[in-house]
Amino acid sequence: MAFESLTDKLQNVFKNLRSKGRLTEEDVKAALKEVKMALLEADVNFRVVKQFVKAVEERAIGQDVMNGLNPGQMVIKIVNEEMIALMGSETTEISFQPGKAITVLMMAGLQGAGKTTATAKLAGKLKQKGKKSLLVACDVYRPAAVEQLKINGQKQEVDVFEMGTQHKPLEIATQALQFAEKNGHNVVILDTAGRLHIDEDMMAELQELKENLPIHQTLLVVDAMTGQDAVNVAKEFDEKVGIDGVILSKMDGDTRGGAALSIKAVTGKPILYVGMGEKLSDMEQFYPDRMANRILGMGDVLTLIEKAQENIDIDEQKGKDMAKRMQKGKFDFEDYLESMKQMRNMGGLSGILGMLPGMGAKASDLESMIDEKQLKHMEAIVLSMTPQERRNPKLLNPQRKHRIAKGAGVDIAVVNRFIKQFEQSQKLMKQFGGGTRRRGGGMFGGFPGMKGGFPF
Repeated sequence: MAFESLTDKLQNVFKNLRSKGRLTEEDVKAALKEVKMALLEADVNFRVVKQFVKAVEERAIGQDVMNGLNPGQMVIKIVNEEMIALMGSETTEISFQPGKAITVLMMAGLQGAGKTTATAKLAGKLKQKGKKSLLVACDVYRPAAVEQLKINGQKQEVDVFEMGTQHKPLEIATQALQFAEKNGHNVVILDTAGRLHIDEDMMAELQELKENLPIHQTLLVVDAMTGQDAVNVAKEFDEKVGIDGVILSKMDGDTRGGAALSIKAVTGKPILYVGMGEKLSDMEQFYPDRMANRILGMGDVLTLIEKAQENIDIDEQKGKDMAKRMQKGKFDFEDYLESMKQMRNMGGLSGILGMLPGMGAKASDLESMIDEKQLKHMEAIVLSMTPQERRNPKLLNPQRKHRIAKGAGVDIAVVNRFIKQFEQSQKLMKQFGGGTRRRGGGMFGGFPGMKGGFPF
């Protein structure tokens, strides 16, 4: 999970601050020394760290904080505010041309940064905002890139313009603009070629496109996994070609967070979106305040709600019916399958846990307790049932259980244990009145699959 190590270290620092009734200047300096080390280990730019710690120290070592009723909380508030300022303070949107005019966006980046995938993800996001995008395959050096863009465009139900690999990028882009005008597209996104490293040929090609086409914004895709290198790449692209914003890819990986915290401070260019997974829907708009909250272990409930609204496809009445069944402890196996589907749509368990306030290291602990292989077995068991058996578990006699075990490829003991855990979950839900009463019913209701047999 992104920022996991940094979050854990910062939470330990804050825990020590909260335990003190009053803070001395030495307490603040000692805490900020640990914060500095945590940021450096997260691969945040050294100059950025130095400036950040200095800003926090100047605000924290003052009469208001020193003599405050809860000085520890005040320091945490200051760290949070300075971290938000570091990443840009305000959310930056892509600016579009007014009326029916076409907005041309040029995507740039090194090979392997996830540029082509990010291009398709961006088109999907803009589609949700009512934009009709045209993806243009300008990477003529990598035939796979053209095919990849076509496939991803089809998945996103977005038009793709390509002329193969025998034409120059400028010619392809020029023809694409004419196609867009004739077919009512209001956004054209150019997927340009990347290289393994920054070279003159790549920069010259990008400059040629900018000089000859009405490109309104150049968006750079950088790999968050590369840490400080991502910042250096952004700086060099900006100096040689000029960029208007950054998309951070692979933020869901084992990234230390340095790029997210450094790019705006070093380049002055805002982060617009972050890629949070491999699926084409796994792209989030970048909110500095929400990201700071995640890093400090305060959760990101707003993004969680937005993901639920975007991905949960249960209609209102169906959601209410599921909630009522949960309250009465009548959550059946059909509901179980629906909950599994919705959880996957929202990025899986790790994605959800990472956005809950106060989780931090606990999210990792809970995630490690989940046996993903066992969850797949549980789903296979339910899928081996008939619709009648899913809706009425009382039908599951020994003969039916043997058939289900055979269909799921598991031992009969696994089926018996799963059904027993499911019944325990139903009793718990009835006892607590259903727990969750939001649209879509319970996300986690009746989820056997925890190590040790705990019904999650």
